[in-house]
Amino acid sequence: MIEPMISARAEAGLTQGALAGRMGTTQSAIARLEGGRVSPSEETLRKYAKAVGKRLRVEMV
Repeated sequence: MIEPMISARAEAGLTQGALAGRMGTTQSAIARLEGGRVSPSEETLRKYAKAVGKRLRVEMV
């Protein structure tokens, strides 16, 4: 899950700090999220996706 997030941020041309500003959080929170040190809520993942210009899709197969 982490690699697609980082790739989406890079594709959007955003730094962690810029992404944090769009999400209303801090750069250190983004670093923890992308470092896998926290288990994000679905809402956090949706905010992340929106901030990088994507949609979140959750599926179980």
